[in-house]
Amino acid sequence: MSPELLIVSGLSGSSETAQDQVSVGMGLLAGSTVMLLTVIWGSCIIIGKCDLENSFAIDNQDTKGFSLLGSGVSTDISTSYSAMIMAVSVLPFLVVQFPQLLHSTSGKHFAVLLGLIISIFLLIAYCIYQVIQPNIQKRRIAFAKHKHLRSGFLKNLKIDQFGRLLDDHGQLNEEVLKRLFDSVDVNGDGHLSQLELRALVVGMQLTDIRLNEEDAVQRIMKDFDTSGDDEVDFKEFFKGIENWLKEARSTKISSPVAGHDTTNYIQDYYEETKRQHYLLALGDEGGDDEEHNDVDETRKTTIKAVLYLLLGTVVAALFADPLVDAVDGFSASTSIPSFFISFVVLPLVTNSSESVSAIIFASRKKLRSTSLTFSELYGAATMNNLLCLSVFLALVYVRGLTWEFTSEVLVIVIVCIVMGVFGSLRTTFPLWTSIIAFVLYPSSLVLVYVLDYQLGWS
Repeated sequence: MSPELLIVSGLSGSSETAQDQVSVGMGLLAGSTVMLLTVIWGSCIIIGKCDLENSFAIDNQDTKGFSLLGSGVSTDISTSYSAMIMAVSVLPFLVVQFPQLLHSTSGKHFAVLLGLIISIFLLIAYCIYQVIQPNIQKRRIAFAKHKHLRSGFLKNLKIDQFGRLLDDHGQLNEEVLKRLFDSVDVNGDGHLSQLELRALVVGMQLTDIRLNEEDAVQRIMKDFDTSGDDEVDFKEFFKGIENWLKEARSTKISSPVAGHDTTNYIQDYYEETKRQHYLLALGDEGGDDEEHNDVDETRKTTIKAVLYLLLGTVVAALFADPLVDAVDGFSASTSIPSFFISFVVLPLVTNSSESVSAIIFASRKKLRSTSLTFSELYGAATMNNLLCLSVFLALVYVRGLTWEFTSEVLVIVIVCIVMGVFGSLRTTFPLWTSIIAFVLYPSSLVLVYVLDYQLGWS
């Protein structure tokens, strides 16, 4: 949905003409958002489906056909955050609709102003988030690496080289840990230096963490060295391992193996931290070189984006009125309400770029490309809810237009909240989830028809 279209349509002609043209624009806004989150979302599930194993999609493996439970897609954790943000972005719609729910006429104009202020505030906050998001992501990845380092360390301690890690009462075996400590303490001074800890880390071969030995040593030293003398004595070593085990136990999954001394939960903890690290690290692939290239390309990308924005504004200015007039003319000749034309037909055109891009990425059948696909869909819906609504509310407020879009607001709020909450609570979507998305689209059409043409809501 183009905000330029709303601007040009709303500013042209009399208030009556502007009201009619903006009504078409609002139908397009609702239709665009609903189509992105239903038809296109569900299509991406089908096109991008892979085999699910342990509730996780396996890249480029699609042997289970159209199994509703055994086939689907997985996304990274950042995509879940995007879905959550999209759900929150409907707040201005609720604010501006509040007087309508109370059947109050006096507060409508103020509600439009308040909704405009909130939508602009959220839009600015969303733009700031997009700028700082890479730094937030790096901190999340660093924390996930640290947890995975702990779990990998504990996993290696399970090996019975020096005896059982836990005694018969499920407590940390001090004697076994002392033998391990003494084997690492090469000079026998009762303290582990950074060099000795480095030898221990190298011997564990924690290759799947993508963390160099120096970083690993610094992280272990930070957790264990409570005295701050840059060395770890046995008491600190024992306490550090004990704290890590407590953390692993807190995420323990019920095991069929009985007994207090079982260390099966360490393997569960390791697999869970490995999964978390993998999901977060997807967006960080490429390392420093890729980051350096991104910095070099930022200026070119910014200039290109500005040029495309200017070009889009010119095109919208030239074709906005003819488009709206064509919709009105087609509606009059066919007796089809203009809202349904703008809700159903126009989004097929305005969403074409997002649709093609999403389908291309989904067809690659990889977790990272699937994450990009759904992040793009959630992001497009969020911008519809914030940028386009801000422009729309500004026009309604400045020109004193009437707010009569209850059905449009309701379908946007329902679809965004349902799909936003759904997408934020899980990272794996079996094939059956596409059915929910597909059902939402005709349900939205039926809801609008009932509200507008049966109940007479406006």
